[in-house]
Amino acid sequence: MTIKQALKLKNKLVQDLNKLTEKLHNNNSIIEGNTRDYSAKELLAEMYVRIDELTAIKTQIHKANAPVYDKIFLLSELKSAVNKLKSLDCTSGLAVDFFSRRSETSIVKTAEISTVERDNEIQFLENRIEELQEELDYHNITTEIEGL
Repeated sequence: MTIKQALKLKNKLVQDLNKLTEKLHNNNSIIEGNTRDYSAKELLAEMYVRIDELTAIKTQIHKANAPVYDKIFLLSELKSAVNKLKSLDCTSGLAVDFFSRRSETSIVKTAEISTVERDNEIQFLENRIEELQEELDYHNITTEIEGL
């Protein structure tokens, strides 16, 4: 099984676990005299089976991804940087100070990084993110997980 297939299986197990949890909540305590659709004890037992399966698959994925953790972590940090840059104030010139006690007080601001520079930086990072994602996608479809 490849990492890509294992990730799909992991997501399916998570969905199964969520459905079992919902059924457990809906069937544990019912109005007396009503029919219980599912046994809460059986659902709980099935949840524990899914938890064991999910833990095993996550562990195998974790081990198989060891060679590319640097890329995984870099991808995460670059995505975070893009989000932070998108909210960077690049105002230069006359601006309204909304935080002043006087209503609509004008101030002059100077930005070291212009809007164009910020947007170019974001584009550069997004291109790097795309490259990393492609490398990780290739890793996920070509790397076999032992024992699954």
